[in-house]
Amino acid sequence: MYEDKTLVCKECGAEFVFTAGEQEFYAEKGFVNEPQRCKACRDARKNAVRGERKMYTTVCAECGGEAVVPFEPREGRDVYCSACHAKRTEG
Repeated sequence: MYEDKTLVCKECGAEFVFTAGEQEFYAEKGFVNEPQRCKACRDARKNAVRGERKMYTTVCAECGGEAVVPFEPREGRDVYCSACHAKRTEG
């Protein structure tokens, strides 16, 4: 039903592909406008608005491995790596 389309980024002028899968996703979500920016320009725009996130490295309370989190860990609060956090929230 959908076919890949080549679009031109209004920010940098580069061509990018609006894939059939992306078009289907847009339709499912009810989006009526095609993307106007390439992925790199969309990401740069998001980071400019939100600002870069500071990440903190700590030790996972479950496996003892490295855990990188977007908040400052506090003493007495368990922090989990991505894999251990996913295991804990699955059930």
